Amino acid sequence: MQELNWNDVRVFLAVADAGQLGHAAQKLKLDPTTLGRRLKRLEQRLGVTLFERTRSGQVLTEAGEALLTKAEGMAELARMIDEVAVSHSGISGTLRLSVSEGFGSQFLTPYLNSFAQQHPALTIELVANSGFLSPSRREADIAVMLSRSKAGPVLCKKLSDYRLRLYASRSYLEQHGTPETPADLEHGHTLVSYVPDLLYAPELNYLDDFHAGLESQIRSSSINAQHRLVEAGAGIGVLPCFIADKSTNLVVVCPEKIVERSFWIITHRDTQGLSKVRAGKEWLAECVTQGRKRLMP
Repeated sequence: MQELNWNDVRVFLAVADAGQLGHAAQKLKLDPTTLGRRLKRLEQRLGVTLFERTRSGQVLTEAGEALLTKAEGMAELARMIDEVAVSHSGISGTLRLSVSEGFGSQFLTPYLNSFAQQHPALTIELVANSGFLSPSRREADIAVMLSRSKAGPVLCKKLSDYRLRLYASRSYLEQHGTPETPADLEHGHTLVSYVPDLLYAPELNYLDDFHAGLESQIRSSSINAQHRLVEAGAGIGVLPCFIADKSTNLVVVCPEKIVERSFWIITHRDTQGLSKVRAGKEWLAECVTQGRKRLMP
């Protein structure tokens, strides 16, 4: 039998982990056709079929299960070799961070430059949007999510709590008056919030925390868009304090009412010991320590 190509084994591991050729190709940044060709080449060299194709994707055969055990050992050895290289040349490679839109774009970005300067050989990918990539499926090295992960081969640790309050622009309050209690929001006021059926996490359903049954008239899947709408006088909205308190045009409404949520760090068990992942987690912890007053004013 010909000598195995490690890159082909990496393809096998990615497909086994992702369960679909397309997802594995995205993770490895390969064209799906190229990935499929490498996988077929590996099967031909071994003389076995490694996956069965189903409606939901690729499922390991018995031969695939046997190879997986050996391939995971090879991957662990490769990681150890990488660690030796890191000790001599510094952290390198790509670190992908998946975070919520507001936390990534409004809180983390001021700290990112110093982290990049500390690790000049490291490529940092900050994926900050409405939704999260999954560390359990190796879509991200680190995810900062709004709740503790309850499934998958992952490790979970609380990063920080943060606070949210009701905000409105000065011009809106001058025109519509200032509500005294959250119950006053039911009458004569326009509310800005998320699109209910597009919520990517139940923790984003804030309005009921202020008063049961509140419904918004203006909705957006983007917290940044909501911030701008409230700032422009479109209505009253629930915003994270670390976003809204930067604006001199916004006023806290019903200041006695505060809602708290939490950020959680999620990493895959197999990669949480890598130098780049450890460095990323330490950096995130430093960020929330420095920005504590913004998160919990």
